[in-house]
Amino acid sequence: MTSLFAETAFTTLLVTETEDRIQVQLNRPEVRNAIDAAMVEELHAVCAVLERHPRILILCGTSVGGRGVFASGADISQLRERRRDDALAGINSSVFARIAQLPLPVIAALDGFALGGGAELAYAADFRLGTPTLKIGQPEVGLGIMAAAGATWRLKELVGEPLAKELLLAGRILNAEEALQARLVTELHEPADLLPAAHALADRIAAQDPLAVRLTKSVFAAPREAHPMVETLAQGILFESEAKFERMQSFLDRSAARQAAKQAAAPAASTSTLAPAPNSTPAPKDNA
Repeated sequence: MTSLFAETAFTTLLVTETEDRIQVQLNRPEVRNAIDAAMVEELHAVCAVLERHPRILILCGTSVGGRGVFASGADISQLRERRRDDALAGINSSVFARIAQLPLPVIAALDGFALGGGAELAYAADFRLGTPTLKIGQPEVGLGIMAAAGATWRLKELVGEPLAKELLLAGRILNAEEALQARLVTELHEPADLLPAAHALADRIAAQDPLAVRLTKSVFAAPREAHPMVETLAQGILFESEAKFERMQSFLDRSAARQAAKQAAAPAASTSTLAPAPNSTPAPKDNA
């Protein structure tokens, strides 16, 4: 397989490729994977490739002192020096929006801290899996700023307004069980099982028709006023695809084979149940 990233040298990410997915590991363990400008640029580079060559994306963290961490937030040393024009440039929000809009699904595997910008990166994913040590939330107001890379609107959609306000305005940090109860994450796994679980989910997605998955994700993200026209148009495209005919014919063939097998087995079962065995002795009559 030819690498999609052969000409890209990463310093903050570790990228692993297969035919149907890309695994991107945030790799700044010395600062708990704090998201800096270099990581943002490298995430943009990943997005540019996946926009041209759609693949499932798995985002994960690294180990720090034997414990997992997804991302502890934006790099405070850089954030401290940013001014109004930097905020208006939407440095983190632009790349998180790009990740959310990737053609195929994004899976975030969250171990340990997912705070501030790290949490907002996780919110941009289509699926979030966690470990029992997960801590996720928005501490920005305690630092004199606000969560400005998607949390103010994505959280309300993900967990509802009351809990979103606790996270955004009171700085509440959710533990793993709380995040699971709020459906902010959909599964919890022990650290050793987290990436296998993310890849198992990716396997289930990869078993579907890629174009159907891609169009479904796009239609799901469309604004309410675009419906029902947007799904009608998308379905029109899918109704003409070769995969639709092949997959439906395969389904019909399997169904017919199962039905034929049932019909073939039915007479034999009926005969063995109702007919007396050859040379068998009739049961004695009850003369009572």
